[in-house]
Amino acid sequence: MSPAGGVDPALRDAAFRWIADDVDPAARAELQRVLASALAGDAAAADDLADRMAGPLRFGTAGLRGPLRAGQNGMNRAVVVRATAGLAEWLRAHGRAGGVVVVGRDARHGSEEFHADVAGVLAAAGFDVRVLPRPLPTPVLAFAVRRLDAVAGVQVTASHNPPGDNGYKVYLDAGAQIVPPVDAEIEAAIAASPASVAVPRSTDWSTVDESLVEEYVAGVAALPTGTARDLRVALTPLHGVGGETGVLALRAAGFTDVHVTASQAAPDPDFPTVSFPNPEEPGATDALLALASEVGADLAVALDPDADRCALGVRDRDGRWRMLRGDETGVLLGDRVLSTLDRSAHPDPLVATTIVSSSMLRSVAEAHGARYDETLTGFKWLVRAGDGRGTGLVYAYEEALGHCVAPDLVRDKDGISAAVLACDLAAELKAAGRTLVDALDELAVRHGLHLTDQVSVRLGAMAEVQSAMAALRERVPAEVGGRPVTAEDLRPRDNTLALRGEGLRIMIRPSGTEPKLKAYLEIVERAESTAELDAARERGRAALLALRGDVEALLLG
Repeated sequence: MSPAGGVDPALRDAAFRWIADDVDPAARAELQRVLASALAGDAAAADDLADRMAGPLRFGTAGLRGPLRAGQNGMNRAVVVRATAGLAEWLRAHGRAGGVVVVGRDARHGSEEFHADVAGVLAAAGFDVRVLPRPLPTPVLAFAVRRLDAVAGVQVTASHNPPGDNGYKVYLDAGAQIVPPVDAEIEAAIAASPASVAVPRSTDWSTVDESLVEEYVAGVAALPTGTARDLRVALTPLHGVGGETGVLALRAAGFTDVHVTASQAAPDPDFPTVSFPNPEEPGATDALLALASEVGADLAVALDPDADRCALGVRDRDGRWRMLRGDETGVLLGDRVLSTLDRSAHPDPLVATTIVSSSMLRSVAEAHGARYDETLTGFKWLVRAGDGRGTGLVYAYEEALGHCVAPDLVRDKDGISAAVLACDLAAELKAAGRTLVDALDELAVRHGLHLTDQVSVRLGAMAEVQSAMAALRERVPAEVGGRPVTAEDLRPRDNTLALRGEGLRIMIRPSGTEPKLKAYLEIVERAESTAELDAARERGRAALLALRGDVEALLLG
């Protein structure tokens, strides 16, 4: 055992330096307790200390996200202060000194303190800092960046992460998320920033008037193109900040019969009724669907905690409620946007999705005479589809429940505007005696029944993922699921291997956040009429099951 009681001297000294430099007394005391226990021989504390000091929290294309804890590898005030100092330096170095920067926050643990530190550092650095008046959805921040012609925006949020996390999301002057190499440049500026206690802060910042939130609501409420408004809606914000704004937007659009899941209506950073506050997770929408059944709703809407994602629930033909997949909602909204588009305002429209989403949007775009593009995963790429600037973009979506239905309003995913547009479509269908399920069936007949699934294989560590991808490329099969396939390697654009065959597509890539290989499966079956869809679904499900088994075996090596 070393003189440090089992703690490497370099780690001990780094922890002492971080404690001395930390701007937050509570965080200093927290790390001191962990260090003292580690030095006393507590093995668990030593491991905890090593993890907390394992290197700075990485600044990626979505900014920062991590566990709330003291130390350089966590979300805390010292990390936020230094990150903001780095962002300020990057903005100055790129000719944006003194410009407007908008700062927003959700209602998570730490968000109020973090957003005050962000505002304080930027104000001291000479920027015109405008702080949103209260915890609000991320799309409101993205809207505000565009509306105020800001040089940047920062939203303190961890979206749908677990309760113990928080994050720091950056938008630049077009109201879009940052992309490489900007993330690496900001990270370098953060690394060069002084200790948090040495970073100046000021209270010379202003609060944005509520009228800006009203402008956002009015903009969203103006999106519907139909006149039908007879629709009963069940909605949950999953304990996040989207409930109030979402209901206001729906009512402003004329959808006044809205029932909110009472147990999940108010913002609560502990997310007490769900094990994981993500509408995609099993069980997360159980309370919503129970409410929808109880009140006889026509549509169920789930927003994630920062309201940038939207999931829809429908009553199926057997009378049971289910949540639509992101791809199902994506093609419904894509077809709606293109069907109602003002071509005088958008003569050359573009729609986009990602390489791992369903390919059905391509056929929908062709039918409407619109351009189509597939991008890498993430809205930072989707809003730049086509020419790298998103010229002509009218709609974009990703299978993970993100939808951008009004790029000129919010150039990012926006669950609230997606919900309003979905209600517009559902109400028009209801007035004609039809449902979203009917609309999906009709799209399937026109464009093919696209069935999708995912396979994930967890590996031991992130380092194993790259070697697993390399090994996979060395043993590409000639046949999967009983169908011949050809391979396409998407490197260097993306570390993805595509396998394609007749009515079949498989996209294999590493997870960006976990030591996993993920495969996105798609089977396309044809039906001449809605009467033939049930048989086509049976064929597709059988094919998807066979495909899934082969892909699992392939990923496991």
